[in-house]
Amino acid sequence: METAHTHSRAPKAAEPDVVTGAVAAELVDAAKVFGSTTVLDGVSLSLRRGEVLGLLGENGAGKSTCVKILAGVYRPDRGVVRVGDRDLTFHSPADARRHGIAVVHQHPGLFGDLSIAENIYAGRLPLTRAGAVDFALMRREAARWLSMLGLERDPSLPVSSLSTSEQQMVEIARALAGDADVLILDEPTAALSAGEVATLENVIRRLRERGVAMMFVGHRMEEIFRICDRLAILRDGRLLQTVRSADITQRDAVALMVGRELTDLYPERDVMLGEPVLHVTGLSRQGDFDGIDLSVRAGEIVGLAGLVGSGRTELARVLFGVHRQDAGVIHLDGEPVALRSVADALSRGIAYVSEDRRGQSVIEDFSVLENATLPVIDKASRFGLVLRHAQLALVSGPLARMKLRSAGFDQPVGALSGGNQQKIVLAKWLAVQPRLLILDEPTQGIDIGAKAEVHRIINSLAEKGMAIILISSDLPELLGMSDRVLVMRHGSVVAEFDRERATPYAVGLAATGVGEKGAPEPGESTVDPAQQRKRSVLARIRSRRETGLLMALLALTLPLSLLNPQFLSLGNLTDLAVSASLLGTVALGQLLVMLTRNIDLSVSSVIGLTAFASALLIKEHPGLPIVVPVLLACAVGLACGAFNGLIVSYGQVPSIVATLGTLALFRGIDAMMSAGKQVAAGEVPAAWLEWTAAKPLGVPMLIWVSLVLFVAAGFALGRTRRGRELYASGSNPAGARQIGIPVDRHVLGAFAVSGLLAGLVGALWASHYGTVDGQAAYGLELTVIASVVVGGVALRGGYGSVQQVALGTFALLVIENILTLVRVDSRYLQAVFGAVILVAVSLDAVLARRRSHRRAA
Repeated sequence: METAHTHSRAPKAAEPDVVTGAVAAELVDAAKVFGSTTVLDGVSLSLRRGEVLGLLGENGAGKSTCVKILAGVYRPDRGVVRVGDRDLTFHSPADARRHGIAVVHQHPGLFGDLSIAENIYAGRLPLTRAGAVDFALMRREAARWLSMLGLERDPSLPVSSLSTSEQQMVEIARALAGDADVLILDEPTAALSAGEVATLENVIRRLRERGVAMMFVGHRMEEIFRICDRLAILRDGRLLQTVRSADITQRDAVALMVGRELTDLYPERDVMLGEPVLHVTGLSRQGDFDGIDLSVRAGEIVGLAGLVGSGRTELARVLFGVHRQDAGVIHLDGEPVALRSVADALSRGIAYVSEDRRGQSVIEDFSVLENATLPVIDKASRFGLVLRHAQLALVSGPLARMKLRSAGFDQPVGALSGGNQQKIVLAKWLAVQPRLLILDEPTQGIDIGAKAEVHRIINSLAEKGMAIILISSDLPELLGMSDRVLVMRHGSVVAEFDRERATPYAVGLAATGVGEKGAPEPGESTVDPAQQRKRSVLARIRSRRETGLLMALLALTLPLSLLNPQFLSLGNLTDLAVSASLLGTVALGQLLVMLTRNIDLSVSSVIGLTAFASALLIKEHPGLPIVVPVLLACAVGLACGAFNGLIVSYGQVPSIVATLGTLALFRGIDAMMSAGKQVAAGEVPAAWLEWTAAKPLGVPMLIWVSLVLFVAAGFALGRTRRGRELYASGSNPAGARQIGIPVDRHVLGAFAVSGLLAGLVGALWASHYGTVDGQAAYGLELTVIASVVVGGVALRGGYGSVQQVALGTFALLVIENILTLVRVDSRYLQAVFGAVILVAVSLDAVLARRRSHRRAA
């Protein structure tokens, strides 16, 4: 087997050549300047084997810049990265990975539709001697890495089926399997529960024993002091001190970070509680939570504890009107209310800070001021115009209290650190001045100084009479801030503690159910493994689009074949197969493009252009070999596809815009070339018409051509390195670039091959139909897209197969054939195909939501 290209190693109990404490990598006198702002100034760090270096600092202190320089994302303006005794310049993250430096990000950069094994070896898939991907070796080695990290999962499972903590374990496995001697953990615990953090700490302990050098970036001081051997403390882009964690207290470390003495992180609570603001009884939503009874009084902070998936966030979203409850009653200020929408909740004085900052709380292209005033934009408007001075009057106070680090209120939010983005989210909702404030992980990703400030703000809001629900995975925060703590497990409230009785141990026991009668012991499984595997296989078969499509085809064709025997006649089935061959070959190219998160609307124009060009050439030069006009059509199609690809990949023009333009461009060239004329069947040599009419072994030539192409494409996509990288490029383009996959080249290649196949179909079209004019294949692009989408290829990219394309193409033509047999006007076909696309896309969305709910459960 050929494994030299993988640069991987098998997990071992110990590394005999590792010297604990030896320097594995260094950042030496590093400086980085953006515009007129110096974000890093002369920082030197050393990462030693068998040690964990904690990187501390407030948001904007330079932590992320240090990480990105070591990871190859940025190049320092001064200083170097030193690995061993070599000073190196990294031009990309792939360079850093090749020299043994890997980063595990807070949001894993994995490929959801690919297997765990492929994710671990993405960018360096092992090959057999024949040049195909060695899946057996990859799964075997991946299983060993997962076992070493304590993750007992089948390597063939898609990563999208894993929890966030499990995905981070996969990222660590990928780093180690790629010979990572240096592992940088960038806020890995921000979205993890206490149990998942404990699992990660065990993994870090094992890696320390193996001699891996690690850097840990985080904001939870308890974790940092528990995990790290040494601490490097940054402030304002400068390194203040590197010290052993045992030689400094948390309070002193925080004082160095923030440049001042930090008072208690959790302020004293001495509030006179008022009347209930919120009171819910029997609140339920199927699949999320059931029978919730909850009350929050004016001035009270009620904490919601529980593991990820316990129903806390789902409850918050119902209280904010994002979802509707199935049962139960919500009272606000003693009055029953029905929250039908977010606008309804806002009008009743409810505000919600979501845990998903980037997805639901900020618009990254908008400025700080625009984001902060979104909920109150009507108050800053006069006669439909937004007034800047009114915006500033509404939010400048909340923004100032957050001590935001930015270049000004006009800076795009996307350019700020995660912690500063979270501050803007909080300021945005403070401007609303709500009666009930729901905070879901409000300090996630915020540094210790800002966290203390946020806690003081939350406390001051409660003192002013605001009712607050606090959801947090940071147990010290939850206990330090809450008057009462409710614990949720499996969608139900299982325990309630007042401030005096709430302890980490008691809350942890309630959240996990450990020790309760009938609860399984840790590690004990209540399901037979063989039965579980059988259920898993059956569930996968049921969930596949092909299964549903086959059932639908049977439901359509069986009754029709009984009513009209002509449907199953040999002639009709042959015509169906020939049509499917032409359409399927074009759809094959569309599959490649859609795998990269793009779409090609110009294929019908390419078919029309190449069909007329090849027919015209053979008409004017009847003595040419048949292969010449076919090659001309393929060359023209390849040029058209490459032109599309260059515009999309390197010109960064959205594919739907680019190919909509080239659709008209190529069709215009075809119209000018044909000038209203046609090439008739009687004007071309008989050999030109006969070659596609041939039937080797009794099967039409067009079917043979399509079969060969489908088999070749299936092998290329399923078994070759470039094919698998194409899936990765569409599944997560940013993640693919981070590990050195040439995404732009793959996009260009996909468009080029799509054009090539459309050109080939143009030649086949001209030969098969005989007569060609400037309107050939007009409007076919909708049919092609419908064929691919109906088969189950995802518009979001990264998911689809040649089998799905073949089945979708055949299904669409069967629908067309059925409509023809029952004498439906052909003019309605486009409407039917459009409806089919809408149904298919809607089905994908429903299935995606169901998969998301299953993962949460």
